[in-house]
Amino acid sequence: MHDIRAIRDNPDAFDAALGRRGLSPVSPQILALDAERRARIAEAEAAQSDINKASKQAGAAKGRGDEEEFNRLRAEVTARKDDVTRMQAEAAALDAELRDLLLALPNLPLDSVPDGKDEDDNVEIRRWGTPRDLDFQPREHFDIPGVKPGMDFETAAKLSGSRFVVLKGAVARLHRALGQFMVDLHIDRHGLEETWTPVLVLSDMMLGTGQLPKFGEDSYQTREGWWLVPTAEVTLTNTVNGDLVEHATLPRRMVAQTQCFRSEAGSAGRDTTGMLRQHQFEKVEMVSITDAEAGLAEHARMTDCAQAVLEALNLPYRTVVLCAGDMGAGARITHDIEVWLPGQNRYREISSVSYCGDYQARRMNARYRPAGGGKPEFVHTLNGSGLAVGRTLIAVLENGQRADGSVDLPEALSRYLGGARQLTANGTLV
Repeated sequence: MHDIRAIRDNPDAFDAALGRRGLSPVSPQILALDAERRARIAEAEAAQSDINKASKQAGAAKGRGDEEEFNRLRAEVTARKDDVTRMQAEAAALDAELRDLLLALPNLPLDSVPDGKDEDDNVEIRRWGTPRDLDFQPREHFDIPGVKPGMDFETAAKLSGSRFVVLKGAVARLHRALGQFMVDLHIDRHGLEETWTPVLVLSDMMLGTGQLPKFGEDSYQTREGWWLVPTAEVTLTNTVNGDLVEHATLPRRMVAQTQCFRSEAGSAGRDTTGMLRQHQFEKVEMVSITDAEAGLAEHARMTDCAQAVLEALNLPYRTVVLCAGDMGAGARITHDIEVWLPGQNRYREISSVSYCGDYQARRMNARYRPAGGGKPEFVHTLNGSGLAVGRTLIAVLENGQRADGSVDLPEALSRYLGGARQLTANGTLV
């Protein structure tokens, strides 16, 4: 959410920043609502002051036995109380309307974010590794012979419909190994705190990280009102919801592996085959809670953490800065990490690492007490995949595939696979 005082102070800059996201100016509407709301509040306060004054005068009239003046003042107080109640109700309605408007607006991109409308305008900032020069036509993950016995889309469709998968045997074990490897790497090398959180959350938690009110159709809600998390960003970030934390406890760096659920409402017809875009999947999520000064440095650090997973698995990737028109609503700047998929002959996103500034903290009312004292300030939040487990499985399978249908597996996973280094063409680990 945005600071109304900042909008009052510089509405043109606010509109210009939103304009980089392709939005029309909204500050006139915001400021008109704000002015009307403040006017009602001022009127209510003035009326309450009149009530207090008249009440004292009524008491004095009663004391000197002037019943006529006492009754007149008492009637005036009653009438003014009705006015105050009406004005307060009008101010509350205007405040709710203003809050709803501010909650629906995306974050402001940093000045350093490149201009642009879509993914074609994103800017590459890093490339690591060289795709293998294969002497055969590479297959997509679901067509590799060694993978087929362990990746069952037909049974998943019978159980749940489209965009689900049942993993079995060696492929299921490889999927599990990848998640454990990622979590261990982030704990042991990067110093993140392993965290286990629920996957059902209250609406206020979805509101706090920005999934509500605008993007509710992208998630699933139960009959009891809980939401299934689209990512552990929701739970990890909201651990400080409503809190005033001590500066000495920052930064807080957390990692969690969870099931994630997305309706994929806006992706009709996209990536309908294979595991690339599923309604249910696992992700290792990183979240950092920092102070205002450390936010950008933490963003660079978190990007390094995500890249380190791909480097440890020897998977070629590139990192891009998303342009203003391609960023998620909550971000001020986002790095997308894209892994090479030989079966598609292209790089595909496997992690988004975003710095949100105080945008989410204002929605959550999450603040910290500065080390040197003074007024509490809003924390700054960051989130990033470290990584999406299913997409990493795809990348390992496609990059390690051999002409005979087997798959060479990364050395880093060997200790999680009982020493195995290959998925045979028959679907077993050796």
